[in-house]
Amino acid sequence: MSQLKNVEARILQCLQNKFLARYVSLPNQNKIWTVTVSPEQKDRTPLVMVHGFGGGVGLWILNMDSLSARRTLHTFDLLGFGRSSRPTFPRDPEGAEDEFVTSIETWRETMGIPTMILLGHSLGGFLATSYSIKYPERVKHLILVDPWGFPLRPTDPSEIRAPPTWVKAVASVLGRSNPLAVLRVAGPWGPGLVQRFRPDFKRKFADFFEDDTISEYIYHCNAQNPSGETAFKAMMESFGWARRPMLERIHLIRKDVPITMIYGANTWIDTSTGKKVKMQRPDSYVRDLEIEGASHHVYADQPHIFNAVVEEICNSVD
Repeated sequence: MSQLKNVEARILQCLQNKFLARYVSLPNQNKIWTVTVSPEQKDRTPLVMVHGFGGGVGLWILNMDSLSARRTLHTFDLLGFGRSSRPTFPRDPEGAEDEFVTSIETWRETMGIPTMILLGHSLGGFLATSYSIKYPERVKHLILVDPWGFPLRPTDPSEIRAPPTWVKAVASVLGRSNPLAVLRVAGPWGPGLVQRFRPDFKRKFADFFEDDTISEYIYHCNAQNPSGETAFKAMMESFGWARRPMLERIHLIRKDVPITMIYGANTWIDTSTGKKVKMQRPDSYVRDLEIEGASHHVYADQPHIFNAVVEEICNSVD
């Protein structure tokens, strides 16, 4: 954990705006690692960003300053990921999902945030949606960035969109073990393995880091006791599919909660989901858009366009 702390400190040093990084203790003794940027901006609804599988607050570094120019921005490591506590999650998909969602709500209460613009990427998008079903009065706008776990698994194999080679490689190596077990087994070679499987990460963050800072960060986020990862495994059928697909439940979000879905034009996630969400919510605001030149990590592939789109959404709220 101390290595993760050191690498993350190097990343957060890049922030220009005032920020506050600390543990937020929940009543059940779990701790959520939280970074708040521009805490002094109190006039507007804060933006809360929820990272995806295997990520952490550090991966938002290309977005934090820009998105906190006119409002407070809160990012946190999901329970079971990054520097947050790593409890034992329930083994069933519904129980695991509920544990995540309850931790987000308890964090919000402890932070004293009455309402928020809630943004989630990938697994974070799935959990932000689940949160909005349960606590719609807290969400002024739901922003889903390449969200995981929406479509139902097709019965016809020809309809399945192939995930990228690195996803298939990791999945085949792991079989029944946890998705990131290879990284932990690799030990000190782990950062090199991240770099080898995902050289694109180094390119995405090259404006800020010429070295392997981001590969090291991802490695140290995932080199610890697998907790959130085990929960994710309980929630998924195979890497691309959720056991409880969100398309079957998105209609349960209160009608007055606006939703914007942002996809990378080159993503391996099924982008037709946006149209299907519109059909499920005919009387609600649903907008979907694709960002050219971006893959699954839209916020890092095209940070300037992404930041502009998100800022526009935030300004529509207040």
